[in-house]
Amino acid sequence: MKTIDELLAEGVAGKRVFVRADLNVPLDGTTITDDGRIRAVLPTVKALADAGARVVVASHLGRPKGAPDPAFSLAPAAARLGELLGADVQFATDTVGDSAKSVVAGLADGQVAVVENLRFNAGETSKDDAERGAFADRLAALADLYVGDGFGAVHRKHASVYDLPARLPHAAGYLIAKEVSVLKKLTEDVKRPYTVVLGGAKVSDKLAVIDELLGKADRLLIGGGMAYTFLKAKGYEVGISLLQEDQIPVVKEYMERAEKSGVELVLPVDVLVSTEFPDLKTKAPADFDTVDADRIPADKEGLDIGPKSRELFASKITDAETVFWNGPVGVAEHPDYAGGTTAIAQALLDSKGFTVVGGGDSAAAVRNLGFDESKFGHISTGGGASLEYLEGKTLPGLAALED
Repeated sequence: MKTIDELLAEGVAGKRVFVRADLNVPLDGTTITDDGRIRAVLPTVKALADAGARVVVASHLGRPKGAPDPAFSLAPAAARLGELLGADVQFATDTVGDSAKSVVAGLADGQVAVVENLRFNAGETSKDDAERGAFADRLAALADLYVGDGFGAVHRKHASVYDLPARLPHAAGYLIAKEVSVLKKLTEDVKRPYTVVLGGAKVSDKLAVIDELLGKADRLLIGGGMAYTFLKAKGYEVGISLLQEDQIPVVKEYMERAEKSGVELVLPVDVLVSTEFPDLKTKAPADFDTVDADRIPADKEGLDIGPKSRELFASKITDAETVFWNGPVGVAEHPDYAGGTTAIAQALLDSKGFTVVGGGDSAAAVRNLGFDESKFGHISTGGGASLEYLEGKTLPGLAALED
């Protein structure tokens, strides 16, 4: 995989460089609530601009239906990129139309532009190779070189991620190079004990990675909504907690495999329960009880791991040499149910091992809970991409960057 440093050494001054970034930031209206992904691509964009390239940044945001939708405009992300760069960033109101062509044609050496949401075009996400390829052709007309740096999208076989690199000389940006380097530390010559913490809502989203990690990790800590399917598989009452009953047979199989292979599979021993899901808008105080994991009332829902579970999970993290965490272990958006996720984050900080926060909701939680990001070994920008890499899958966006 060619690196951006090799590209810079060859000279990029005066050349149009298409940077496939991941500016898929959370928005509250037009206000960005977490700019981590924008900050992550800054080193690549700045290096290219400083070297005299004419930088064309492109990304998706959200899931528009292949047509323009103001709710998913990249305009706020473009404005924030300009603030972080300390330079004017021009914005094209379309992706490959008249605005994009005009803005790109008007770039001077060292200037940066952002084009509108790639997913406003049906060809970006099309499963038809010809339709996707035709859109990639139009994107290629905007540039002379391609730099892939949108790690959060490399598991997608999309036009700007997979097809476009085949049409232009290409290289990996600093972010992708760093993400791949980190993930190799989780899959090759791993320092042990190796602890993996998995949370989030649905166990079905994590089955493939659990399957793969049962042969690699020393400990699997299961929290979040997905934990209740495991607790149900043990024969416990889980009340009205999140439950995927159709996954119970495979969960039982995984628990048996973990025991036979010597992998420590750790579940919550106590949980916070309530009859009502919390109000995430007003953050009004919640009415909850703390109960043992095998004593959840039939009319209540588990919403966070309890204090004994937090202590247990932390003990399995702090002495580990390698830790990977993906997914909050409770409804961390509400202060009353953020205690478990806070305890996980703090345990990662207390660990002297190599710690990785696996993107997505975990990364957002770390920032929203006020932790110093620099204290973690690595905070990934791609939750889904990280998981698929750990599953052993070939990621289209990385394969496309291979020479």
